[in-house]
Amino acid sequence: MIRMSTSRELEELRTRKTELEEESSSLREEQKNLVERVEVLEEKIAVEELKNNNITTREAIAQLESKMSDLEQKLKETSQVFENSEPAKEMMLGIPEVHEPPEEETTEITEEVPEEPQEDAVTVRALEDTVSQQEYSEDPKKQSEKKRRRIF
Repeated sequence: MIRMSTSRELEELRTRKTELEEESSSLREEQKNLVERVEVLEEKIAVEELKNNNITTREAIAQLESKMSDLEQKLKETSQVFENSEPAKEMMLGIPEVHEPPEEETTEITEEVPEEPQEDAVTVRALEDTVSQQEYSEDPKKQSEKKRRRIF
């Protein structure tokens, strides 16, 4: 009887082992499928994020292009207004704008004097520059004497 119970126990153990092996195999297969599904979902998320990023970037590009177009149009309009105005034409030609009152008939005799070209440039120099240039042009002994005089 002991033998029977041992053989029965052995058979039950083998059956249990087979069941557990099948379950283990099934669990491994399920785990493999879940890992693949997770990878698929991760890739889908990455694709969606890239798609959304591309949409946002396209919108930003469209806004920049629109702004650029508006600014170019505004520049074109201001350039046309500037070119069409009389002061602008005179400035472009280098002719200073002079508004003269309407000429009245006078009996005065006017003498024509040739106009001298006017200089538009003004030179401004600082006082220190002149002093420092004079100092550098003199010999070093005189420079040191002048420095001593200034200090004391």
